[in-house]
Amino acid sequence: MGKQVPIDDSAVVDGVDNDGVRQLTSDLGYQRLAMANVGYFGMPTAARQPRSAWVLIDAGLPGCAARITRAAERSFGERKAPVAIIVTHGHVDHVGSLEELAAQWDVPVYAHDFELPFLNGMFAYPPPDPSVGGGFLSLTSPFFSRGPIDVSPWLRALPADGAVPGMPGWRWIHTPGHTAGHISLWRPDDKTLIAGDAFITTNQESAYAAAMQRPELHGPPTYFTPDWESAGESVRRLAALLPELVLAGHGRPLRGESMRNALALLARDFEQIAIPHPRRYGDGESSHSL
Repeated sequence: MGKQVPIDDSAVVDGVDNDGVRQLTSDLGYQRLAMANVGYFGMPTAARQPRSAWVLIDAGLPGCAARITRAAERSFGERKAPVAIIVTHGHVDHVGSLEELAAQWDVPVYAHDFELPFLNGMFAYPPPDPSVGGGFLSLTSPFFSRGPIDVSPWLRALPADGAVPGMPGWRWIHTPGHTAGHISLWRPDDKTLIAGDAFITTNQESAYAAAMQRPELHGPPTYFTPDWESAGESVRRLAALLPELVLAGHGRPLRGESMRNALALLARDFEQIAIPHPRRYGDGESSHSL
């Protein structure tokens, strides 16, 4: 099974609580919903100020739509739809409430070209590997929905030039491995990284560890990662950016030198730290099934 890179608690950035959304920067907040994080980009609206444009990043598990809507209304104003929803990848813990929210808000949903078949009803993800990780979430992963979902009326491919709709100053980076079309989001000006599940900051295989949120650096969740060669390349690409602040899809946000050192170690020794042995999937396995 995979190992972890411990992180000093001083690297944890929980942010300022803004009515349920933890504000990490002036225009980036996050909300932990069960075992996954969703992101909110935009300036929170103060009393008597104009309502700002905003973007939702991922959509949590099924049943989270009401909580996301309430949090957005508190931050950006009642009945204020986002200008876009950005999807890092289409696993159920990141798009579980996407269909409901897209229909409710009638806004475009953006994802990588390679991820579109999992979001337009064409393909389901490959079966998980419950033999890896050794925790409760790994063992129960065969019961997780593999999709597909269908948001085709709202679905759009991300711009080929790397721009992120509704998020000026940000770039999307193709970080495959966990899924073929997985992306991360990067803002060079302040070195803020939204990593999705390219790497995570908690032990997602263990239900207890995921609940406790002890800061650790891990590769992508093992039970749903079919292409470990690409996953390692993606972590190395992100580590080379030398981020200052990281928000992953699972676990607490981290910042600073301790985080960068741990990320560099994960990138350098990815095969020994992150890749489970033995495992169902090797390197470059097929990323979907009919």
